Amino acid sequence: MAACRTVGLFVRIGGHQKGKVKVAQTEESIREALAQLIDPATGRDYVGSGEVKAVDLEGGKVTVAVELGYPAKSVAEEIKQSITEKLRQLPGVDKVAVSVSTNIVSHAAQAGLKLLPGIKNVIAVASGKGGVGKSTTTANLALALAAEGARVGILDADIYGPSQQMMMGLSGRPESTDGKTIEPMQAHGVQTMSIGVLIDMDQPMVWRGPMVTQALEQLLRDTQWKDLDYLIVDLPPGTGDIQLTLSQKVPLTGAIIVTTPQDIALIDARKALKMFEKVNVPILGIVENMSIHVCSNCGHEEHIFGEGGAQRMSGDYGVDLLGQLPLDIRIREQADSGRPTLVSDPDSAASRIYKEVARKAAAKIAMKKRDYGGAFPKIVVQNT
Repeated sequence: MAACRTVGLFVRIGGHQKGKVKVAQTEESIREALAQLIDPATGRDYVGSGEVKAVDLEGGKVTVAVELGYPAKSVAEEIKQSITEKLRQLPGVDKVAVSVSTNIVSHAAQAGLKLLPGIKNVIAVASGKGGVGKSTTTANLALALAAEGARVGILDADIYGPSQQMMMGLSGRPESTDGKTIEPMQAHGVQTMSIGVLIDMDQPMVWRGPMVTQALEQLLRDTQWKDLDYLIVDLPPGTGDIQLTLSQKVPLTGAIIVTTPQDIALIDARKALKMFEKVNVPILGIVENMSIHVCSNCGHEEHIFGEGGAQRMSGDYGVDLLGQLPLDIRIREQADSGRPTLVSDPDSAASRIYKEVARKAAAKIAMKKRDYGGAFPKIVVQNT
């Protein structure tokens, strides 16, 4: 039974105190009020999702501790304010103290695959088709997660056409402290590795499939990733060797599909989604890039690549539409300059969309089954 503490409330009539009405508030009644508030990232109430970790009552003061399973630095104050306003409406409550913290944990991947050292969760970003802005989206989502308070890395898995080294403004070569492994390069607070930092910019990778997949595995496993909450993997277009190797041999927590509204892009995006479904990798959601164009001169809005494509795909497969990004020349210019939108213009409308997409994707992961593989001690039998 929930602990019951009485909160006193004086009632005055005609200026004279007529007595004291006792209003009983309990932990249960507080939780019932909190259950009416919906976390916009998870789509579930704070109680049902397990985000309310503690409730304490003392006199007219209520203290609530909320722990989120996803990074939410930019909206933490909004969450505090909404909870505070809700609880202040309860009779007898005159003070509310709310704390919001984040605890990002490891989550289960495909059956039979162990998590990688130094990485809690791996997210694949795929499109199935080139030219839809997948790499730009990857860079900005990684930077958005970092801005929200997570430790993030990017692995550029496009061996034939690496681009993250340019988008993240990397220069020079990665270091190796032991001659066997390499250190990830740092860019805007994000650990990054790409074949592009190991070769000359104009050097083509004239490799067959097996060499490419081996190179990808080496980049992934021989990089000394340092305590990452999320590793974002920028996949090349298509559903071939690299994508299949990654989905079968790498412990993926989930995948994000990037597309444009155009039917021709959606055909390949659907193939990418179905590929992940076949290998039991959860789809975290769809991001629609180049959703609408707003003229920088007159403000005219136009759906150049069609309208509603990702929404229809979302409905067809029962997955979330995480967000829709505009066709904006500044997003392209900022990525080409090595300072993506989240760095160049963190308060822009596009940056807010990227952050919302990042929170929603991370929240989807937070609701998944946790990985407890590292929680069990090793049992050693010895003769004594």
